[in-house]
Amino acid sequence: MPLRTVTALRYVTPLREGGSMPALVEADDDGLYVVKLRGAGQGPKALVAEVVAGELARAIGLPVPDIVAVDIDPDLARAEPDAEIQELVQASGGLNVGLDFLPSALPYGPNSPADPEFAADVVWLDALTLNVDRTPRNPNLLTWHGKVWLIDHGAALYRHHMPGWPGDAAVRPFGQIADHVLLPRAGSILDADARCAPRLTDDVIERITGLIPDELLDDPTGDRAGYITFLAARLASPRAFASEAEEARTA
Repeated sequence: MPLRTVTALRYVTPLREGGSMPALVEADDDGLYVVKLRGAGQGPKALVAEVVAGELARAIGLPVPDIVAVDIDPDLARAEPDAEIQELVQASGGLNVGLDFLPSALPYGPNSPADPEFAADVVWLDALTLNVDRTPRNPNLLTWHGKVWLIDHGAALYRHHMPGWPGDAAVRPFGQIADHVLLPRAGSILDADARCAPRLTDDVIERITGLIPDELLDDPTGDRAGYITFLAARLASPRAFASEAEEARTA
């Protein structure tokens, strides 16, 4: 089953705080979406990571805004006076990936709600997906309606940018987990492992990878199989990434 697809009707504004310059767009379902553009520096693979890591988070019960495919007409760039933005939108014609906009959401801060179990589950997810971008400098967490929501997973699965993917990426150490913004607030990562891993069955992994739009893959069949192979190997017991994160937590 593919992602729900909407058509961008209006380019509202660039979100310049993001390194990839995501866009806020209005779509034909009257919704507003924060859209990762395929023409940005990391290319379509960052959009693939957004889908895969975001839906893995949802599958283990973590709050993630709805993820949709967003069809963008390059002509939308004509209304944008900034030449850099024009070029980015023109290079992003076709399917992109958007997250439902959370109006009036606040950035994560020290007083945001994050109990130890929730924090541990987020650390576990980011260790699983090699997410290097949930640090105190850039938490990629929003507080909205009394909950902390996970956003911006474009930096996850970063090894898929490297030659030979998936290769041995599933068994490589991930020392960057020690820099995770929620690690100081997390409970046992091994307990999180016991909660979360059983929810990511083979069927769930196949369903999530099936959501990746073909347009974002060079070889839809082979590339999708690569993500399945990586995640299956990463989730095979015993999961070294969970022990590695627990060691970082207790260090």
